[in-house]
Amino acid sequence: MVITFPNILTLLRICAVPFFAIAVWYGHTAEACVLFAAAGMTDLLDGWIARRFNQKSTLGAILDPAADKLLMTTAFILMAFPREAYVIRIPAWVAILAISRDFLISLVALVAYERLDPSKFQPSWLGKATTFLELVAISMALLFNHLGPRTWYRFLSPWVFYAIAAMVVASGLHYFFRATHAADPA
Repeated sequence: MVITFPNILTLLRICAVPFFAIAVWYGHTAEACVLFAAAGMTDLLDGWIARRFNQKSTLGAILDPAADKLLMTTAFILMAFPREAYVIRIPAWVAILAISRDFLISLVALVAYERLDPSKFQPSWLGKATTFLELVAISMALLFNHLGPRTWYRFLSPWVFYAIAAMVVASGLHYFFRATHAADPA
């Protein structure tokens, strides 16, 4: 097994998750925001480096989506958890949709991996766009919570969460459409 630089970045993202969770739990919003944004940047950076410098690996193909799911699930749970000090929380229904989609995608990929062509389970542009929107929205929510109450947050945040929900549903349906067509013997 070869450990590449993108794999190291992914492992750093995984290692950052407990520190991010601790920061959110104890209301250290500045630290949580910095950790989450840095983790998001490593997600973008590891993929770019792997493609640009031909450092793709089997380990990276497994670790990268696992790191994404771990980070996003942690963020969704903790940011939906009721907290009086938070100006913006992620609505529980959005967190439930996002976590359910990720769980179902992981389950289908795990069950079907042995039977189907693994290339059929590559992230789609819609899945990547959904993850990017989730990263931006959670970073914004963390930043807004750090900055404190402002009137305009209340107008912006509902639309962002509706957009996440729509993207989660669309990318989930797209993924299952691709997976079911991969299973069909054409």
